Amino acid sequence: MKLEKRPWFRTALKLRGSVIPTILPRVFLCGGFGFFISLLDFLNLPVSLPILSSIVPSIVLGLLLVFRTNTAYDRFWEGRKFWGNLVNTVRNLARQIWVAVDEKEPQDFIEKKLALRLLPAFAVAMKLHLRQEPVSAELERFLSPLQYQKLKSMNNPPLEIAFWIGDYLNKQYNRKCLDVYRLTAMQELINNMVDALGGCERILKTPIPLAYAIHLKQLLLLYCLSLPFQLVEELGWGTGLVAALVSFTLFGIEEIGIEIENPFGHDPNDLPLDTICATMQRNIDDLVSLSPSVNADIVGK
Repeated sequence: MKLEKRPWFRTALKLRGSVIPTILPRVFLCGGFGFFISLLDFLNLPVSLPILSSIVPSIVLGLLLVFRTNTAYDRFWEGRKFWGNLVNTVRNLARQIWVAVDEKEPQDFIEKKLALRLLPAFAVAMKLHLRQEPVSAELERFLSPLQYQKLKSMNNPPLEIAFWIGDYLNKQYNRKCLDVYRLTAMQELINNMVDALGGCERILKTPIPLAYAIHLKQLLLLYCLSLPFQLVEELGWGTGLVAALVSFTLFGIEEIGIEIENPFGHDPNDLPLDTICATMQRNIDDLVSLSPSVNADIVGK
């Protein structure tokens, strides 16, 4: 995926991909509450309570937010590493199948190409599985009608595709089209693909503990709503604006953590899984655009 140098101010003011639309209602609530406290202070009601600053120490809240965001980013980056490893594994496995599996009959070439199409099919099925979406027409072009119908009834489609790839390799070994050393190496690559699937499933099915998420939200709310009582004596009518700015900062940091803790969805900040799958498909298409004999001639030159 191409990294672009984006204009600083255009990026700073961009709404799509930011958490501003999500946190804006909370920011308005805190700002409005701050304005309400300013109004009560203007009416000479005793609302100034600086002692409330000790209820939720800002350093404690800051440490909790940093831990929350770092934990979420670790999940995001770990997911990206799993998908990066999957891309490399698919490339290596495709190259080895294309070069190492002998073709004794004309039908062998067709079967080899069908087996190679299972590699991007695994990636697409894994993407749909992680997004908890059913098998769709996006997969149909990689599979035979029988495989596609069978996949619809499977609980874990990518695991079934990995089984089909392994079954093809075993078949070629039994036909003496593949030696045992290459077979072992290719089976290890299939294991790596399944490991990537299992790692992503672990990220998906192990969310941040609910008790931690609830407690952090409670502390954020308590801090933001107690802030106007601490500031109104010095800021007066500016209390609402400052309360809104502080809540914008804190709620934004929390929401970023929520946004990236599951990196496999469709949100702008999630991993570009569609692009990664398309990259794998292009790699396979490039590989099969030349016959193995032509590739050997190119290497010899």
